[in-house]
Amino acid sequence: MIKVVRGNPTPEELAAALAVVQARAAAAATAAPGSRPASEWSDPARVIPRRLPHPGPHAWRTTFWPA
Repeated sequence: MIKVVRGNPTPEELAAALAVVQARAAAAATAAPGSRPASEWSDPARVIPRRLPHPGPHAWRTTFWPA
């Protein structure tokens, strides 16, 4: 049951909100039991390809420099 606490939403706004709730519930139901969502830390798109430092006596200084 959905209860509107404030305001006066139009039927279209209620339908949009209900569609979002139903889509989230359907996605949660199709997930494997006991599985957790993938962590953003392990997302390969997050890793930024960059050049490796050149070997040398001061290479450690540039290890964590942005590309």
